[in-house]
Amino acid sequence: MTQPHRDPGTRPIVVLLTADGVSPPSTLDQISEVAEVRVCTADTLADALPGAEVLLLWDFFSDALASAWHAADSLRWVHVAAAGVDKLLFDELRDSDVLLTNARGVFDGPIAEYVLACVLAHDKRLHETEALRGAGVWHRRETTRVAGRRALVVGTGGIGRATARLLRAVGLDVRGAGRRTSDDDEDFGVVLDSARLAEHLGEVDHLVMVAPLTEATRGMLGAAELAALPDGAHVINVGRGQLVDQDALTAEIAAGRLSAHLDVLVVEPLPADDPLWTLDGAHISPHMSGDVEGWRDTLSEQFLGHLRTWAGGGEPGPAVDKSRGYVSR
Repeated sequence: MTQPHRDPGTRPIVVLLTADGVSPPSTLDQISEVAEVRVCTADTLADALPGAEVLLLWDFFSDALASAWHAADSLRWVHVAAAGVDKLLFDELRDSDVLLTNARGVFDGPIAEYVLACVLAHDKRLHETEALRGAGVWHRRETTRVAGRRALVVGTGGIGRATARLLRAVGLDVRGAGRRTSDDDEDFGVVLDSARLAEHLGEVDHLVMVAPLTEATRGMLGAAELAALPDGAHVINVGRGQLVDQDALTAEIAAGRLSAHLDVLVVEPLPADDPLWTLDGAHISPHMSGDVEGWRDTLSEQFLGHLRTWAGGGEPGPAVDKSRGYVSR
């Protein structure tokens, strides 16, 4: 929804929601030149919101706004310093005229690089090589040629597109799966219907899950879809843990039929007694695929740019479609 432009002659109030131990935005001084800034945590958000036009969720996994919504008497724009907004959305926000933006574009390249690293580590057997080194074993083996392997990227937003371009650059045969199908997509070539995912998995070597978490995508990679993957297929999840039936995937890995790189899990941190920690073929990372050096500075600079546009009467970046949970353009 396009928002009415604000009066550029007034100084906005920005609420900065952060958390103990989290460094403030590196551009905080510049932000304070543009707006009056109120810094708060989840416990004090309701006290900070009255009269504020803008909320910056620097603590981007916080769901505190729902319980503090009654105090948002002047709120017109919420910016989340993350790609996913599933932790934030609730009915009152969806139904309101409040503009919602996210960190669109910041994580596209870094996460695409991470996915490529997972593909290379799998096909070049790097985890196995490191385990043999640790055991002091000299064992030459053959590895798999990456070029010509088949990848399906589920999620056709900015991150999925950057991933497709990078995988194609090293010779993989890449297709996409999304809500809108296409036979002539500039990044994927072919985009298949993600609602019929199981039908498209029979010849996939690398399955990349990067879709946003919505009611339509929750559990989309279930037991039936996992069973449709060929023996030896490799699952990479850099989207949200809840996209995947984690118990069903764990069973497939335990059986030795599938392997996976999982940067996101249903429960984070992964519980100490979860079998994924010790299963051969399961590789776990702590939700860090987009966290390259300087990423917080980039997020801070992005918000400052958006805020200057907002303060000048413009619209700050593409809006998240709150009914869908992602930027749809």
